[in-house]
Amino acid sequence: MKLLAIEKETIQVNWNEENEVLINEAYRAYELFQQGIFRELYFTELENAVIVLECESKENAEQVLATLPLVKAGFIRFELMELHPYTGFSRIIYKA
Repeated sequence: MKLLAIEKETIQVNWNEENEVLINEAYRAYELFQQGIFRELYFTELENAVIVLECESKENAEQVLATLPLVKAGFIRFELMELHPYTGFSRIIYKA
């Protein structure tokens, strides 16, 4: 199942003072990318993380995201949405 995770900051953080946890976050994200769980990673114009995940379920994705150091530290959380295939083309493609 493909899911979209959008980061939300939970508290005001001075990121200049959190270098160690940011490095650990990058290591964990890399591990999850190498495992094929994180498929795409982005930052928005406001520097919020956006992640496309491949997991068995929404609950499994929540468990995976909970392993991120920034989530563990309580700095961020994720809004999680299931992504489903687009079916709109069926409106314009006619079966013969």
